[in-house]
Amino acid sequence: MSAFNSFLLKISGELVGDQLEKMKFLCINEIGKSRLEKMTNGLQLFTGLMERNKLGPDNTVFLVSLLNDIGRLDLADKMTNCESQYAGSPNDLPNDEEQAKLDIATKVITDNLGRKWRAYGRKLGLPEAKLDHISQKHPNDLEEQVVELLKEWRKMQKAEAKTDTLIKALRSCDQNYTADLIQTALEKLKAKLDHISQKHPNDLKEQVVELLKEWRKCRKLRPKQTQ
Repeated sequence: MSAFNSFLLKISGELVGDQLEKMKFLCINEIGKSRLEKMTNGLQLFTGLMERNKLGPDNTVFLVSLLNDIGRLDLADKMTNCESQYAGSPNDLPNDEEQAKLDIATKVITDNLGRKWRAYGRKLGLPEAKLDHISQKHPNDLEEQVVELLKEWRKMQKAEAKTDTLIKALRSCDQNYTADLIQTALEKLKAKLDHISQKHPNDLKEQVVELLKEWRKCRKLRPKQTQ
């Protein structure tokens, strides 16, 4: 049994009362009433969703939406976190330089985006169900909503996550001031990297040491990863 299937088994076991019936009702269009009537537990429902490509290790949006709709925000949160654990390779990330740039952009956006985070999330291509989950998870905390949004986007993009994409999406939302702040911060980072190269032109070891120092500074800006 795969680790993801084991996780689904736990989710199924935590459904109580009429929650399974509510989920089945919400899946009529996807699975069909006649088959749903034969389902007596969550695992059967999850199997039906996987057969229809509505659920998988890297595709939990639909199930997260169902869990949100029946009021099980705790289980929806677990599903959201499990996607990052079971989908793809943990090394499927941008290169170190791009990650440093993304961390800087994340800090600037978190400090400046504010109430337009949902519109920004749509520009970045996040599904509405993900945005709803973020809103329900942090209902009174704009900063945490933005942090969660960017974490979900980076998880979705994996190695393809680019700072330029974040900047373009900001400008398409008329958030030019925030986009300009990011570009200014990136110019400062480039200047630091150039300085390191000039400071230790023939000493690769020292260049790496200096780069690691800058990298650690950038990592402090990264949103906390859920364990």
